Amino acid sequence: MLISTEPATGATLWEGAEGDVDAEIATARATWAEWAARPLTVRIETLRRVVNVVRARTDAFADLIARETGKPLWEARSEVEAVIAKVDISVASYLERSASRKLEGQMTSRTALRHKPHGVLGVLGPFNFPAHLPNGHIVPALIAGNAVVFKPSEKTPAVGRFLVDCYHAGGVPEGCLRVLIGGPEAGKALARHPGIDGLLFTGSSRAGLALHRQFADTPNKILALEMGGNNPIVVWDSPTVHAAAVICVQSAYLTAGQRCTAARRLIVRDGAHEPLLDEIAKIVGRLVISEPHGTPTPFMGPVIDNPAAEQLQEGWLDLIMKGGRAITHLRRLDPDRPFLTPGLIDVTGIEQRSDEELFGPILQVIRVPDFDAALAEANATRYGLCASLISDQPKLYDRFWAHTRAGIINWNKPTNGAPSNAPFGGVGLSGNHRPSAYYAADYCAYPVVSGEAEQARASIGVGLRDA
Repeated sequence: MLISTEPATGATLWEGAEGDVDAEIATARATWAEWAARPLTVRIETLRRVVNVVRARTDAFADLIARETGKPLWEARSEVEAVIAKVDISVASYLERSASRKLEGQMTSRTALRHKPHGVLGVLGPFNFPAHLPNGHIVPALIAGNAVVFKPSEKTPAVGRFLVDCYHAGGVPEGCLRVLIGGPEAGKALARHPGIDGLLFTGSSRAGLALHRQFADTPNKILALEMGGNNPIVVWDSPTVHAAAVICVQSAYLTAGQRCTAARRLIVRDGAHEPLLDEIAKIVGRLVISEPHGTPTPFMGPVIDNPAAEQLQEGWLDLIMKGGRAITHLRRLDPDRPFLTPGLIDVTGIEQRSDEELFGPILQVIRVPDFDAALAEANATRYGLCASLISDQPKLYDRFWAHTRAGIINWNKPTNGAPSNAPFGGVGLSGNHRPSAYYAADYCAYPVVSGEAEQARASIGVGLRDA
């Protein structure tokens, strides 16, 4: 039995029996060919009916997301809106990137390009966006004609179950989309199961690396990895200190810092940093941290659970012990619940800084002497998901874009909040060159090229003896 509790209150929210991975995959395998044989227009219209179901259930869906993740209700509503928008975006993506094409040749011959689904795809979803992120895999996979076995995070199973129920209510055959309830072992069993034709993963880099090694022996299976980041935000000679500070706060602390795109490192010019850090500290001091339905409306809620809060506290203490100087302290507001205040810490004096993703509201400040050093510091990571420059100098942005290694590079915008109508992914430990969002169509179907002619015509013009 899997039990889900509300991070903000500790109350039991949902409980359900753990699933059988063999049974779920067998059901999907028995059904996917019939789904794939349906015309593309039928699959698309079915998913548009799912959108209508989600739209009708928006209030209940948002409330469930807020309660199970701890994020504010306004943010949970934004997640439901992203779920609704995903279908039209994925349809446009599929028609652009997986469209059928024919090139005419000589003598009624032609070359045809079409795409086929892989078969049964496993989807492993995260807890921070338990509806939007797995939905970003599920929708394009179903459009392409695949069946899906979806294992939600063991920390947010209720949202995963609710999402799948919406699909079934909209007309997606129950056999084509299965939900596998379970803990980490269920996820491992799904990933290694011979009955899947590929795995679409969103989660930590540690888990992603293990999957990459595991799939090395199965090149016949597609593997798409969407992992974390140790993302830099560089603020350089910005005349609008308040706006720069707001962007830094949004980048680092939205969703209690539990976004793979959250800023983890703030890189600033040494000697010109104090006005910016003072302004960030003032804003942090005004942030409302409360339960999802709290009044006044909270900016952020708790992190996902007490173990996550304790791990972040340990990471914070480690930075302090190594020589970090706290500007705003990471504090536990309630010893029994995972509410944390945003931490801002100057780690310039730490000689060997750890290149780890602290998945929570911690922003590390690094002071550098010049912009070349800022670029070097931005790239001083094994990750490569996103980076942002806050500056009013276009030439600096040109240099930043050219020399920064990341899949998302922003200018005077937060590191997080990437648009769904563009590709989303990173390099290094952030992904395996399988970007999601608008490019998800690329890993949900494979191209088939056919040389075709209405009649068989053939001759050998050279290399034959006389008859």
